[in-house]
Amino acid sequence: MVTRCFAMLKPGVLNRRLVGEVISRLERKGLKLVGLKLMQISPELASKHYAEHEGKSFYQDLVSYITSAPVVAMVWQGDDCVNLVRKIVGATKPSDAQPGTIRGDFCLHTNHNVIHASDSDSSAEREIGLFFDEKELIDWKDNAEEYY
Repeated sequence: MVTRCFAMLKPGVLNRRLVGEVISRLERKGLKLVGLKLMQISPELASKHYAEHEGKSFYQDLVSYITSAPVVAMVWQGDDCVNLVRKIVGATKPSDAQPGTIRGDFCLHTNHNVIHASDSDSSAEREIGLFFDEKELIDWKDNAEEYY
């Protein structure tokens, strides 16, 4: 079943010039990019995005990091998209992330994680709605779909 997943490249990816490398890993899997934008997140948007963590000891660090520099917001589409993206991204805790995953290869500290990815279809729907208007998403004809 074709679904969508929200993913966000955090400030560390931009500062380290890794945007193309990370996007290419998702593309090579065969996922289809249907939304993409470079943006500076406001504290208000960050608080909505991280609402589930409000009151936790690391909440303010999350908001401070995500608003410290631009991010790349993305929407990916494909069969079982959330599960596939999560596998490519790797475990949240860097010491648990396997080599070959995005976090396993590029992340040392959880509080400076390099990428966010939706953890469920319902989270994906909520997060996509926070960062994109429906008119900003383009479900284009992918002629390569038959090869994956």
